[in-house]
Amino acid sequence: MGFRFFAERTAASLGVGGYVRNLFDGRVEVYAIGSAEQMGALNSALRRGPRMAAVDRVEELDAEILREYANVFSIESDE
Repeated sequence: MGFRFFAERTAASLGVGGYVRNLFDGRVEVYAIGSAEQMGALNSALRRGPRMAAVDRVEELDAEILREYANVFSIESDE
């Protein structure tokens, strides 16, 4: 619990655009747009997670840049 809010706060503090959402299988998807430095900092924070959370794995993949998320980070509806 609280992982999406943690991801949103962390991304916003780093100036990262994108979104976070729960997936139907219990995983959480984070789509992020930023510099290599911003992505590295976000990745590190997501691997730690919020207090009381257990992060099993973080998988990083390249994705198409969706311009509508370039300047804002949001919590999206569950998939």
